[in-house]
Amino acid sequence: MKILLIGGGGREHAIAEGIKKSKHNPSLYALMAKKNPGIAALCEDFLLEKETEVVKIVEYAKARNIEMAFVGPEAPLAAGVADALWEAGIPVVGPRKACAVIEFDKAWARNFMKKYGIEGCPAYEVFTDEVPAHAFIEKLGDVAVKPSGLTGGKGVKVMGDQLPDLKAAREYTSELLEKGSVVIEERFIGEEFTLQAFVDGKNLAFFPAVQDHKRAYEGDLGPNTGGMGSYTDAGEILPFMLSEDLEKAKKIMQHTVTALYEETGTGYQGILYGQFILTASGPKVVEFNARFGDPEAMNVIPLIETDFVEIMSAVVKGTLESLPVKFSRKATVCKYAVPAGYPDNPEKDSEVVVGDIGEASVYYASVYEKEGRIYTTGSRAVAVVGCAETIEAAEKIAQNALENIRGKLFFRKDIGTVGLIQRRIDHMKEIRG
Repeated sequence: MKILLIGGGGREHAIAEGIKKSKHNPSLYALMAKKNPGIAALCEDFLLEKETEVVKIVEYAKARNIEMAFVGPEAPLAAGVADALWEAGIPVVGPRKACAVIEFDKAWARNFMKKYGIEGCPAYEVFTDEVPAHAFIEKLGDVAVKPSGLTGGKGVKVMGDQLPDLKAAREYTSELLEKGSVVIEERFIGEEFTLQAFVDGKNLAFFPAVQDHKRAYEGDLGPNTGGMGSYTDAGEILPFMLSEDLEKAKKIMQHTVTALYEETGTGYQGILYGQFILTASGPKVVEFNARFGDPEAMNVIPLIETDFVEIMSAVVKGTLESLPVKFSRKATVCKYAVPAGYPDNPEKDSEVVVGDIGEASVYYASVYEKEGRIYTTGSRAVAVVGCAETIEAAEKIAQNALENIRGKLFFRKDIGTVGLIQRRIDHMKEIRG
């Protein structure tokens, strides 16, 4: 089978690896904006092209006789790549635009949740004008401020975090309103976790829960990033969660898929990503994404024991119900090496040299290859993943690998460590009372 992968980041490198492990021995093709050396090494052929160039993507897929496609990032989904490929007779793992809107329009997503009574929705309002927006901030008193559109995971600001007070919340709202509409919602207090699932339009196959770390520096300090690293435990839940928390989050995602079909008349086929925050009253929805998380994909894809291409086929045919999707009961820790100065003033075009990474897996992200050497682009460069019986052992594998990657880079040493995870457990105990 000939499979086309769209996207060129760390997430897509993990997807490419999952596809190539299939016993069906598929031929892999890729379309990416820059040459990702990890993906290129797994491909029969690739095209360097903007991932939102819908016409060129379809032309390339037809020319290579592609039989199935996987869309990795959100921008091509928002551009309607999945719709165009389906119209060309090529099935796609990645939702059509009518359903992908759940990620790329946050105002639509909140109104949709409210309309269908989907649990976990905060008190919120959508604004296009400054005066009522500022009045709503005063009314709620503790808020999260979100631009309605796509921001690469960096646009949301929260009081008590990036926004020190009400004045800062008002100022950020005014800044965003110059570019478009803004969602203002109550701030939830708790621990965040990610739940991802394969979806075939009706049925969901859930991955183990993951916790991502957005802040740039150790101790969860500094500016927000696309994600500095993440971990899973050996099983479905994280150390600070109860099994009932996971079941509630699963029900919310199932309800969301059912309601999306009711709202759009289109089956959601692809990956649904639920970003949750676990509060004193259970899981609440921070946001939904229409694709795998990055770095979370790199934690969970290596754990899949079921054939990846068979899962893809079940997603596009609507037959997930009859395919048991199984995972290894192992813990994983993913850590990113990022350019010095990231995210505000990153070092670009700096060489990265990957040495002996031991038992870890390495995934290339925002890098490019030139004359056999690898260079930074200014975003997250290389991710490493340790996989073991415990989080502690997986963290040591990942950290050892990071120490052997050279370049003008930095990383967080604390992700997956015993101390950091204990703080999460203690925080949740305090919240639950």
